[in-house]
Amino acid sequence: AMFSMYFAHSTENPSREDWQKLPEHLVGVAELAEAFARAFKAGPAAHLTGLLHDLGKYTQEFQARLTGGKRVDHSTAGAFEIQRLATTKDQMLFTEILAYAIAGHHAGLPDKIGSAGGSLTDRLNSFASREPLDPIWRKEIHPQTDGIIPSMTFDPTKFAFQLGFLGRMIFSCLVDADFRDTEQFYAKAEGWQADRTWPKLADQADTLITKFDAHMAVKQAQAASTPVNQLRRNILTHVRNKASASPGFFTLTVPTGGGKTLASLAFALDHAKHHGMDRIIYAIPFTAIIDQTASVFREIFGSDVLLEHHSAIEEDKNEQRESRDKLKLAMEDWAAPIIVTTNVQLFESLFANRPSRCRKLHNIANSVIILDEAQTIPLALLRPCVAALDELARNYGASIILCTATQPALSAPEFEGGLPLTPDRELAPDPHHLARALQRVRIRHGGDMGDSALVAALAAQEQGLVIVNSRAHALNLYRNAQEAGLNGLVHLTTRQYAAHRRAILSGVRKSLSGGLPCRMIATSLVETGVDLDFPRVWRAEAGLDQVAQAAGRCNREGKLDRDDSIVTLFRAPDNPPPHEVRQLAEAFGRMAEKHADLMSLDAMRDYFSEVYWAKGAGLDAKGVMAKFRTDSTGTDFAYRTVAEDFRMIENGLAPVIIARDRTAVDVLKKLTNPGVSPGGVARALQPYVVLVPPKARILLHKNGHVAFAAEKDFGDQFAVLQTPGLYTDETGLLWEDADYLGLEKSMF
Repeated sequence: AMFSMYFAHSTENPSREDWQKLPEHLVGVAELAEAFARAFKAGPAAHLTGLLHDLGKYTQEFQARLTGGKRVDHSTAGAFEIQRLATTKDQMLFTEILAYAIAGHHAGLPDKIGSAGGSLTDRLNSFASREPLDPIWRKEIHPQTDGIIPSMTFDPTKFAFQLGFLGRMIFSCLVDADFRDTEQFYAKAEGWQADRTWPKLADQADTLITKFDAHMAVKQAQAASTPVNQLRRNILTHVRNKASASPGFFTLTVPTGGGKTLASLAFALDHAKHHGMDRIIYAIPFTAIIDQTASVFREIFGSDVLLEHHSAIEEDKNEQRESRDKLKLAMEDWAAPIIVTTNVQLFESLFANRPSRCRKLHNIANSVIILDEAQTIPLALLRPCVAALDELARNYGASIILCTATQPALSAPEFEGGLPLTPDRELAPDPHHLARALQRVRIRHGGDMGDSALVAALAAQEQGLVIVNSRAHALNLYRNAQEAGLNGLVHLTTRQYAAHRRAILSGVRKSLSGGLPCRMIATSLVETGVDLDFPRVWRAEAGLDQVAQAAGRCNREGKLDRDDSIVTLFRAPDNPPPHEVRQLAEAFGRMAEKHADLMSLDAMRDYFSEVYWAKGAGLDAKGVMAKFRTDSTGTDFAYRTVAEDFRMIENGLAPVIIARDRTAVDVLKKLTNPGVSPGGVARALQPYVVLVPPKARILLHKNGHVAFAAEKDFGDQFAVLQTPGLYTDETGLLWEDADYLGLEKSMF
């Protein structure tokens, strides 16, 4: 090992003989970061960043910190020095991008300029007056600026955005390399093994394809030879035949019920094998259905190649070093060959600034990304999301499959800054024909229907599904139907926790297939990934894509005559839709007249053009794209502000844990174990959570209906329902009734 007077990390040993030498750490991180960045041709830039990231440790002040001195900012020094190494104008631009990454490797990528202090400019200015570095650093690490400008395809209209994106990707390589090198040092010094080797996709591809084929063979042997099943088979074969196409964008336009999930997964496996790609990332729009998809994948492949990562279980409030928690590390670094995650997790990470969230980003390069229901990306963030996808395919070797029943109108040039989606990159056989062939319903307009009209309609129909726009409306309608004495009534809503909803749905499937009365009242959660087949459906006014999803729950298996399978659209005069839904319903209204067949792809394209056109600048409501700027003086990136603004779910609801099941009770008990990982517990409790308005949770807590488990360790992270009467099988959690129940409680 190299001799140096300077150390990066210390142990309990006062002799210092097993301490980590600073140059050793810098070179180790540089080499790892370079290996990570090779996937997008930025190896030399990442190497230089790694070499200089801890330069601030070349001071007496920091060395004193290793033996218990006060905290020192050691990350600004490298950001300051790297910019002095540039020899050309172009290099100056790139060293400035690398400066953000070095400055942010602990606290997160900073803004260039900012009032809140902590901006890159403020930090560099105040650094100039600090204790100087020991000049020996140049002799010990020999930094090189050759080749730090990656050979990427830059588009003059998005140049600043592309540079900002590259900076975040190099940051990802740096923080992952820093974590790993540090962890390796401590693992060796303290005599433990960092357990986290995932198999490589390249080594597993053949095995995984064999497992997939075996799964499909069993599935197809069991399936009846209906026209729908024959079509699913044809789609799968056709999609797989395209796997050798060059990487980039693909669309998979298959109507609901056409077997999109498995077809896209098969394509991804074959395509990854053909092009030697590193992983498959399957992104789902809603947390509600992620465990369902993940369990299908686990059934096919087993669990040792699969990582499930939802956003709901992500943010551990305490960021202490949980070095041995493999799951948490896996969620941070996404090194697994197959990842099932949510749109929220994927896109928020692509715009994040914190090390723990950005660490995984370099692993997205050279992967196949399947975006299920691409049209569900929130409109207010659509433009930056599209720009990020475009960049991943253009410069990071990713293949991206946009899977939809209803392809959104995202292609260039109609969509400004849109994607290169061309007809030859469509994986499905003749989408227009499929849309017609898989049409199993007639759409009718029911005009205004109040609750009494809906109850009457359900009464006349043994099996029917009504989908409304809010939890409040669903509950009222359910109670009205109860009063009318309808039998086979079922209520499905996010007032119920996921595990409970699963049980309800399996009961519903039994009733439907057994020909028993089944009248279901649900919120829109029933429209994604929930496999149900009703003869009649009523849908409260919404956007055309939601209507199409609702239609996918009607005559799903195509067993009934199309003319008897009716989806009725209605307006609910007493329950107007929320603002977002109303805008979509209006866009639908503007184009509905022009199309005899509303389920055709042309109608869909027309609908989305209408939505996007009406939104205009609202497609980047937070102005994310404008927060990356360059000019003759250099860059002005606002990484930190963008990360704070870029929130895909703005509902801000608060979780309440319903511990009725044995499993939930047992998991909660673990919170009292010493050294428990709150992330693991939160994850296991995911299926037992109901989200409520924050004010409601405060009230529930105040009145003793909710208590915080292990409060002294975890604060309000685990809010558990204490009053069983507030949760019933039929209605789920009635947080609004808490005050009334409070009185009852005091009476007994």
